[in-house]
Amino acid sequence: MSLRPALRVDYPFIRSLAQRPDYAPFITDEDEARLAFYAADAAHRLLIWEDAAVPAGFALFADVGAPSGTVELRRLALDKAGKGSGLGFVRALTGHAFQTLGAARVWLDASGENPRAQTVYERAGYTLEGRLRAHWFRPTLGRNVDVMLYGMLRAEWSGSGDAG
Repeated sequence: MSLRPALRVDYPFIRSLAQRPDYAPFITDEDEARLAFYAADAAHRLLIWEDAAVPAGFALFADVGAPSGTVELRRLALDKAGKGSGLGFVRALTGHAFQTLGAARVWLDASGENPRAQTVYERAGYTLEGRLRAHWFRPTLGRNVDVMLYGMLRAEWSGSGDAG
């Protein structure tokens, strides 16, 4: 498994994941113009997770190069969720943030209604830093959900993730 920058040809794959009924309550679908912006902007990294040159997932980092050294892992999704590869994916993304992006801190969030993501983040070594109650309106649910905030400092990172 390896990470590489997303190309225009990957945008339909990225959007297909964001539009899936099992992901729609948790991640935002953005049009190809916005994905192109992320791919070109120095403060973002839009990445594809591959297995033998076949896309298996995607991730979006934000705030790359911020003076604080804090990098947000804004969005991530796997093509085959629930198959046991989530922990390796999150560890690889975390390693990429610290090793390649030079992060001093990585943070991400999860819907309060996504216990699978919360479990993976905690198993990957992230600390639950807070809960924003009824914070995020999800159109597919028609209501607000809690947002769980997770973070990891470079000193807490075990270095066990392989960024590929």
